[in-house]
Amino acid sequence: MKMERVFIQLPKPLKVKLYALRGKGFTVSGFIRALLEKEFNQPKKKGA
Repeated sequence: MKMERVFIQLPKPLKVKLYALRGKGFTVSGFIRALLEKEFNQPKKKGA
């Protein structure tokens, strides 16, 4: 699958937390990609 780039601005404290994940073996891109996949693969809620 061809990947597209998305550029976002983050507050410094959030960026620091994301970069701290590298010590646990995560990449920032991989972590954000996993969060988005999890969010978009959830079953639809009624009334939403």
